[in-house]
Amino acid sequence: MVMGALLILIGYFLGLYFFDRAIAGLVIALLVWAILSLIGYFQGDSILLSMSGAKKIGRDDHPRLYNVVEEMKIASGLEKMPDLYIIDDPALNAFATGRDSNRASVAITSGLLQKLNRDELQGVIGHEISHIKNRDVLLMAMCSILLGTIVLLAWYGSRFLFWGSMTGSRRSSSSRGGGQGQIIILVVALVFMILAPIFAQLIYFAISRKREYLADASSALYTRYPEGLASALEKLGTATGQLKSANKATAPMYIVNPFRQKGMQASDLSSTHPPISERIRILRAMAGASFNDYDQSYRQVHRGGTGVIPAASLAAATVPIATIKLEGEAGELNEIQRARETSDVMWQLSNYKTIACDCGAKLRVPPNFKEPQIKCPHCGRTHQV
Repeated sequence: MVMGALLILIGYFLGLYFFDRAIAGLVIALLVWAILSLIGYFQGDSILLSMSGAKKIGRDDHPRLYNVVEEMKIASGLEKMPDLYIIDDPALNAFATGRDSNRASVAITSGLLQKLNRDELQGVIGHEISHIKNRDVLLMAMCSILLGTIVLLAWYGSRFLFWGSMTGSRRSSSSRGGGQGQIIILVVALVFMILAPIFAQLIYFAISRKREYLADASSALYTRYPEGLASALEKLGTATGQLKSANKATAPMYIVNPFRQKGMQASDLSSTHPPISERIRILRAMAGASFNDYDQSYRQVHRGGTGVIPAASLAAATVPIATIKLEGEAGELNEIQRARETSDVMWQLSNYKTIACDCGAKLRVPPNFKEPQIKCPHCGRTHQV
């Protein structure tokens, strides 16, 4: 609502200065916002997935990942299984997109698939599924469009105001008190157009941080195992690689800030996410796996104060935490096996043909390879392509 008020005020000043009618500026501002909102609502998920270079997979491409997502879909009560995408990037991150549960997608990086065991992966997927269930994806998409509209209008408006005042191209307005009234409007408009995008961005970041807390709590509830997400966040926090396809506009969509800096404090208003160390402490201090347990843990870590979970979501009952081992489970893949599993999927998604040689080597043949035969570099056998 505050961001919407900022947009209306920008339109008001633009209309007052350029057209001598505030209504004209309001119409322009709302029209720009409406067009961008329609594009974001209907095509925002496709644009984000395309920007990230994500490739869609099915059950047969990566059964382990598909099963984990299916489990979290059932636990959360989603009506439809979200589409799955993999981003070929060694950075550890993930995001969810889609305006509702019927048009939802979850994308994770290949680096995340390699580094996380099943319980940790389940915690991350539960976090992303909760963003879909809690309508955070739609909320953040609409907030980002509102922020983008404010920045766009402020950027062009401030420059038109500046150059118009320098060249004197704007006609004088006798109805506004002549030159003196015009100068007052110009100064107020310029100051507001500088400050409005800053205020709007701080509000946007605050919304993003609040929804990240709720997603962590939801993941603990769905998995009944807060340690899974806490352990995953530990690995994400120590990773040094930054996601190449991310940008400042899409940063709040990820499970951790792709541009995070060491030593970022909880009071840092320019952060899109709460500090990872704080999120881990809250998860590990939980006595149970309910929203109420998370809220109490949050208050404990912050030493009192208001909670972070909406009052309507709080329940008195405590959901017990499941006793699951992170390591050593039957059938659990180690990191080397997960790396091989992930690389096989990425080769397949890139349309490489795999030829198994009798010596045990696997030959990866690129899709643009034109020769009818290929020789194994290990044993020298010739294979038909």
